[in-house]
Amino acid sequence: MKKTAFNKYHHELGGKMVPFASFEMPVEYAGVRQEHINVRENVGVFDVSHMGEIWIKGPASIDLIQKLTSNDIRLLEPGKIQYTCFPNHQGGIVDDLLVYCYEKDKCLLVVNASNVEKDYNWILEQNQMGAEVENASDQISQLAVQGPNARALLQKLTPIDLSDIPYYNFVTGELAGVKEVIISNSGYTGAGGFELYMYNEDGNQVWESLFKAGKEMGLEPAGLAARDTLRLEMGFCLYGNDIDENTSPIEAGLGWITKFTEGNNFINRTSLEQQKSNGIKKRLVAFELMERGIPRQHYPILDLDGNIIGEVTSGTMSPMLNKGIGMGYVDVQHATKGSEIRIGIRNKHISATVVKPPFYKLPVKLK
Repeated sequence: MKKTAFNKYHHELGGKMVPFASFEMPVEYAGVRQEHINVRENVGVFDVSHMGEIWIKGPASIDLIQKLTSNDIRLLEPGKIQYTCFPNHQGGIVDDLLVYCYEKDKCLLVVNASNVEKDYNWILEQNQMGAEVENASDQISQLAVQGPNARALLQKLTPIDLSDIPYYNFVTGELAGVKEVIISNSGYTGAGGFELYMYNEDGNQVWESLFKAGKEMGLEPAGLAARDTLRLEMGFCLYGNDIDENTSPIEAGLGWITKFTEGNNFINRTSLEQQKSNGIKKRLVAFELMERGIPRQHYPILDLDGNIIGEVTSGTMSPMLNKGIGMGYVDVQHATKGSEIRIGIRNKHISATVVKPPFYKLPVKLK
């Protein structure tokens, strides 16, 4: 297994290590609930160095990204980030990703850890226009500093005014004495915060500076399990669970990143446009349990008569709401907010209601 630049710190802090996407990663430290609540109410740090980073550069870079991604890359300006996906030729999704616009002809694509090689090969296959493509994943480390106190903590370590970086924007500059750090106002928790990208050799300096500055603030490390419960409370999709090669962005409720604007001729646009116009048969919904129970992936979703109408794709016990929450695909007639459904849990049909995400409403609106 691969090890991130922060592997020794995970062991020193008592992290429970597991194999994930070819890496040895911490799934938890003090416990999922404690880590989850600390991120929601204070500040935590995640090692997300297993994520993939792929550069696309040169005069043909925008044409290639326009072809590859469902969102409209022409809307991006330097310093801005765009959430998007790679549609495949069958109506499904190769991966979901972030595009960081550096310059007119230079973008960084941040892709899911399990899909790095697949995505890189997919990009190369579609690159008939001759753009420069570089898989830099093995050279870059990434930390996600998340929570309402993340900005105050990081401001101790950088001369850059972090309040000047709007949501889904980034700058490159000095942090913790390291000259070239990407400081991105983004994250996968809904708790606010920043994602930091650095070269592997600078990882130790950034990590140790973070924990020295964060000691008085109660900074704690958080593992993959808390990252998952946090993203699920916000209703964020997870590739491999809620979206995959067989689910379309329209079915997944990602129409907002699927732009059918003039000239945006991405892969399989015609098929997806027909889905939007003609309707779909299944749709990803969020649901809350009305009784005690924990929904898990692959549990059946049923109608009130006990007929199977779908399957749970993600589910957990929400640490903030103390109730079972989840997502799954159901027949569209059951996808309306307020619809009553049942979740099959250990031979019982547990009552649930379709809701509009996020499950957890933030105390203050993120800027």
